[in-house]
Amino acid sequence: MKLTSFIIKLKKINLCIIYKKSYMLKLRLKRIGRKRYPAYRLVIMENMTKRDGKPIEEVGYYNPITKQYKFDPDRIQKWLSHGVKPTETVFHLLKKAGIII
Repeated sequence: MKLTSFIIKLKKINLCIIYKKSYMLKLRLKRIGRKRYPAYRLVIMENMTKRDGKPIEEVGYYNPITKQYKFDPDRIQKWLSHGVKPTETVFHLLKKAGIII
């Protein structure tokens, strides 16, 4: 009885590890700034991470109030070539900036 429960627990741990490795990376916005005055950082994160969680890399900045943005096109192109998918909002920002055609 104890041996079977150990095997089941072991299988659950392995499945959890395999599932954790299969997360997809996203190019998305991370909110900074104060209440009613948002500003965003353009970051590379796993798709299951919280919006304000720890990013893998920060590659840009966007302020929707003043419409200012600053992106690092070399780093963004590198990550896109590695298969990182931008969110819909980020895709339109990059298209507007001329980084994505």
